[in-house]
Amino acid sequence: MTTNRLAQQKSPYLLQHAHNPVDWYPWGEEAFQKAAAENKPIFLSVGYSTCHWCHVMERESFEDPEIARILNDSFVPVKVDREERPDVDRVYMLFVQASTGSGGWPMSVWLTPERKPFFGGTYFPPDDRYGRPGFKAILEHLARAWRDDRARIEESGSQVIGQLRQYAEVSGGGPDQAGRDALENGFYTFRRSFDPRLGGFGGAPKFPRPSVHNFLLRYFAETGNQEALEMVLLTLREMAKGGINDQLGGGFHRYSVDERWFVPHFEKMLYDQAQLAISYLEAFQITRDGQYAAEARNIFSYVLRDLTAPGGGFYSAEDADSVIDPSRPDQKGEGAFYLWGREELVAALGERDAAVFSYRFGVEEHGNVNEDPHGEFAGRNILYRAHTLEETAAQMAAPADAIRDVLKAAPAKLMEIRSARPRPHLDDKILTAWNALMISAFAKGAQILDEPRYTDAATGAANFVRSHLWDEGSGVLLRRHRDGESAIGGFLDDYAFFANALLDLYETSFEPGDLALAVRLAERAMALFEDAQNGGFFSTAAGEDDLVLRLKDDYDGAEPSGNSVMALLLLRLARMTDRADFRKSAERTLQAFASRMRSASAGLPQMLAAQAYALGRPMEIVLAGPRDHPAMRDMLSTIRRRFLPTAVLMMASEAPHTMPPVDNSPTAHVCQNYACELPATNVEKLDEQLTRGQ
Repeated sequence: MTTNRLAQQKSPYLLQHAHNPVDWYPWGEEAFQKAAAENKPIFLSVGYSTCHWCHVMERESFEDPEIARILNDSFVPVKVDREERPDVDRVYMLFVQASTGSGGWPMSVWLTPERKPFFGGTYFPPDDRYGRPGFKAILEHLARAWRDDRARIEESGSQVIGQLRQYAEVSGGGPDQAGRDALENGFYTFRRSFDPRLGGFGGAPKFPRPSVHNFLLRYFAETGNQEALEMVLLTLREMAKGGINDQLGGGFHRYSVDERWFVPHFEKMLYDQAQLAISYLEAFQITRDGQYAAEARNIFSYVLRDLTAPGGGFYSAEDADSVIDPSRPDQKGEGAFYLWGREELVAALGERDAAVFSYRFGVEEHGNVNEDPHGEFAGRNILYRAHTLEETAAQMAAPADAIRDVLKAAPAKLMEIRSARPRPHLDDKILTAWNALMISAFAKGAQILDEPRYTDAATGAANFVRSHLWDEGSGVLLRRHRDGESAIGGFLDDYAFFANALLDLYETSFEPGDLALAVRLAERAMALFEDAQNGGFFSTAAGEDDLVLRLKDDYDGAEPSGNSVMALLLLRLARMTDRADFRKSAERTLQAFASRMRSASAGLPQMLAAQAYALGRPMEIVLAGPRDHPAMRDMLSTIRRRFLPTAVLMMASEAPHTMPPVDNSPTAHVCQNYACELPATNVEKLDEQLTRGQ
């Protein structure tokens, strides 16, 4: 078996390619020096370990000896895990999107030895198919072009970098932030792309994008616009019903290939679980409808069961593909772990209960996936909520209670069977930014659902990051921990997301150390990443010499951008600490992205949410008195029942202004629009004040 340099890496994605015949290099000086010394272009392949089409391209091309020979002879092949190095991914994804009109993974880019891109795309089949040129033919063409016309290619690469730098330039468009008109424009932008029948924004394929939910719910809170709320609620309900939601084990798959959330790409990402849990929690907070709370609990159960490391951190993802037949471990199929044949259900549940379960979850005798271009789902079923419990009871001519009992018992039996199947590959690296998103979700789950287990999960993960990825002395936050090693200097996302998570955790358990570390991280982020002259934050620190471009990322896609989260973090901290430097930095950031919020609002929903926070009516709630007193718990419950997106919640001991308890009893001080109400010493008075503040 051949082994290449990737065998020395920690990334699960790079290790998956360690035995390819391709002479892969990790991103770094060794590869760059080889390209310069041998005057060869670099072939850069970027992906991640749970990416279905990355696996396909590996099997078809990177394991092919002839393609490997061409790559090794004519190029310097370099592999990058986009989850470890999002900075490298962003630079070259910007090029691929600008030059081809689309992007995705695996990403394939050809670079000059100076790392300037001159050709790129995503997945390439080994030969001409799917309307795409074959990978082998492209390699031969580019090798010939480099040999015969290198000067023109190098000139083209230099021009590309100049164009990308100009395209990515973000600077203050004027002295003002985007106003309420940007929020209105954002609402109407998402309204135009909304699917009023099946939820979601745009057509197939449909990707969950919780930043859009965040903005629309805050727009609803600010304006009372019911349509904004209903767009989110319908989307959440339809997603919960679909195959994109793991109906047995909880948790959401990455995206749906169809418009009705039915056929997913089956990978499960930590960042999706975190952000969607918050969407469902906030929907429950607003509506008090238990179906949304139930979905949040299902997500949390999945993460606690399958994505939580022994030390308290959270793993990154589970693969889309898994072994179909244990006797043939080399044969994998997408979604194999999650699919069911009708006969399996009968064997597990008995004919009668299987009929009940099948009607409820859309199971058909010969499989329920009609559009199956690759033949992966033949005779198999993706579970989805085809009928309600009441419809199922009517179909079975049985009492609803009896049907409810069947539908409660059956999933436990099927989960036991499923757990014995070969599991999908687990990407067990622990990323700071993604852990931070999950910490925020568990913290909010603890607040809104009054569930101590969720507090423990959030605290455990925060302590893991503190212990393994944060150096208090140097003020350095690292990106990745795996297999006993912590490495890779943190990016803006890591600092911003983790600091924001610590504020959520502080508002849950009121530990002063969480607030203090959030302040420290914000200060470090400002020192490392801020463009104090033009506003906004670069994704990488100054002096990173392996990048040809330093970007200010602002796209709120599958994850929110570092700038969007940083703006909100600084606004929250300014309220909590009364520090003008945090406030001014947030204002500069919002000014820097003001023109984009007005003209390209579809790309910046989380930034719009930060702008809504800046424009909204500020509310500070300071609690004073004994923390473990029953009356204090009642006050917290009263506060947490409400959706208060512009509020900050503090204990008096950390508040910037002294606010003592009344008669040493639990007391709430509610300040709105910079004016404080009379102290509230009972929940009735507090509830009245909060009602006025909404």
